[in-house]
Amino acid sequence: MQEKSKFLWWLVGVYAVLFAVLAVSPVERGTWFAENLTVWIILVVILFLYRWGVRFSNLAYALMFVLIYLHTIGGHYTFAQVPFGWVTETFHFARNHFDRVAHFSVGFYAFAIAEWLYARKLVANKFLLFTYPVFVIATIAMAYELVEWVYAASAAPEAGAAYLGSQGDIWDAQKDMLADTLGAIVATAAFFVIRKPQSIEKK
Repeated sequence: MQEKSKFLWWLVGVYAVLFAVLAVSPVERGTWFAENLTVWIILVVILFLYRWGVRFSNLAYALMFVLIYLHTIGGHYTFAQVPFGWVTETFHFARNHFDRVAHFSVGFYAFAIAEWLYARKLVANKFLLFTYPVFVIATIAMAYELVEWVYAASAAPEAGAAYLGSQGDIWDAQKDMLADTLGAIVATAAFFVIRKPQSIEKK
């Protein structure tokens, strides 16, 4: 248990350094605040759950912090302007796909969800153990796109466009939700491969 605590606080420490560096002169301060607000909410939830005894493996925490780090970077540059040109050029993409990578990492939280469901025996079979985390992430992805819509509609045009990071793609919201869901499928599949859950029929 102490090892988990140390690892979690190490991850938080890395975030604190990253945040401090990237809080200096962001591209657009309003967008920076909006993007980091998401990160702060996630961190508060993770630490609150830890405080109240809902704890995960080191691997689950590591996967959860991928999004936190990527989102912090995206908040500094705005997602459309993150220096990601080498990927765009290598694969001949028409736009910067850093935001897609970040959305894919949202799905990594499915690993922790599956881990918790399995440990608590909260589902009746492996089918639900696989599908429930994916559906949770897909629902969160949809809700987040609604939040983005409300913010973009109420903010100044430039700030709204920077926050959305759609880069002219009219299907950006749908593709973001797809990236979240694919990430969840990969993370849940990884849980099954790594943890090898046995029969979980409820008693």
